[in-house]
Amino acid sequence: MGSADRIIRVIIAAIVCILYFTGTISGTLGIILLVLAGVFVLTSVINFCPLYAPFGIKTSKIKEK
Repeated sequence: MGSADRIIRVIIAAIVCILYFTGTISGTLGIILLVLAGVFVLTSVINFCPLYAPFGIKTSKIKEK
């Protein structure tokens, strides 16, 4: 089971895709949002978000000794 942030990224990506392919969003903004949705899905699949590293955010459960 994925963490909440992974699920949220996939949901946002799905919404953006639906809006793009139904024509609700289009043009340059639509393409930018579609690329961003792809990044969201990719970071969810590989379980790593590069924006979290500079801020020290860790969402994975690490066992402490």
